[in-house]
Amino acid sequence: MKYNFEKRISKLRKLFDVLEIDSMIVYQAYNNEYLTGFSGGSGEGMFVLSRNHALLVTDSRYQEAYQNNLPNGVDLKISRDYYGETAKTLNSWKVKKVGFEENLPFYVFDFLDGELEAEFVPTPAPIEALREIKDDDEVENLRQATKRSVTAFNQLIDWIKIGLTEKEIADQLDYFARHQGLEKASFDTIVASGENSAKPHGTASDRKIKSGDLVTIDFGYYFNHYTSDITRTIAIGEIDPRLINIYQIVKKAQELSIESVRPDVDLKEVDGASRSYIETKGFGKEYNHGGGHGVGLDIHESPAVSPGSDDEAVASQILTIEPGIYISGLGGVRIEDDVLVTKNGFENLTDGITRDLIKIEK
Repeated sequence: MKYNFEKRISKLRKLFDVLEIDSMIVYQAYNNEYLTGFSGGSGEGMFVLSRNHALLVTDSRYQEAYQNNLPNGVDLKISRDYYGETAKTLNSWKVKKVGFEENLPFYVFDFLDGELEAEFVPTPAPIEALREIKDDDEVENLRQATKRSVTAFNQLIDWIKIGLTEKEIADQLDYFARHQGLEKASFDTIVASGENSAKPHGTASDRKIKSGDLVTIDFGYYFNHYTSDITRTIAIGEIDPRLINIYQIVKKAQELSIESVRPDVDLKEVDGASRSYIETKGFGKEYNHGGGHGVGLDIHESPAVSPGSDDEAVASQILTIEPGIYISGLGGVRIEDDVLVTKNGFENLTDGITRDLIKIEK
């Protein structure tokens, strides 16, 4: 799929006046990929942009892939001296103020600050802000990522049985995902059973699932460079009534947050819809993480769905909504869906997986 990188670059240039810069260095991998299609890691390519020029500096490993495959108006410089070439280029362009990303490593900042003739200026995440709003092609890729991930999970539910280890379940879900045409996992698939499910971000272990367990499965997979992020908690056999209770609380809490999604709503209110409900049920202290985040090229993007968020919902954002309750020594529940903000409300992209408590009896 061919993205309109030229339009994205143009949008960034239009922000230069507001940012009080006339050029910018892009180091972060996902920002480079968003603007140019370059998919090397952070530090393996530097994108340098002014009002009239654009250059990608990378090494010979990427020459064949990108020498004829960069956006119109973007030149390619092959060099292992990424930072030296970046400084040399900007000095030759006679720019006055060079913007840099918030997460630029200090050693890169220190080198460039010493080499650049221009003033080096921090910027408040302008590219991340552009990435929040998905275009039609991005939305379609995220639809495919979520749809195929949903299919893989539903296949897993038919396959799971008592006695499998957490690692075996995680590996099998990854296998089903690959066979749905998904590229790779966006993080190590989480399978946390029994008392392990009380860890919000546990790792799959050699523990075997058994009757009475809750099992939390958190997974995400890429399609055309865009990733899903989904969580479901399932029951193995008959479970403690206390676990059934917290499941129903989390399910209702998530419904309240999802149903509150619409353009212009404060995302701290979306978070608060589930958080306040959980608090009224007496489990506020057991809900110990943010209520969601943006998703796209990266598994965790802006905006934040959290109590301290200053962000608003905007049409064409894709958000995760993921409340949870975690009780040490007993178990935990998290339910996570990927939600598209539409012009009039929301669309749940992951509603192909039931949100009712799934029970495995075999």
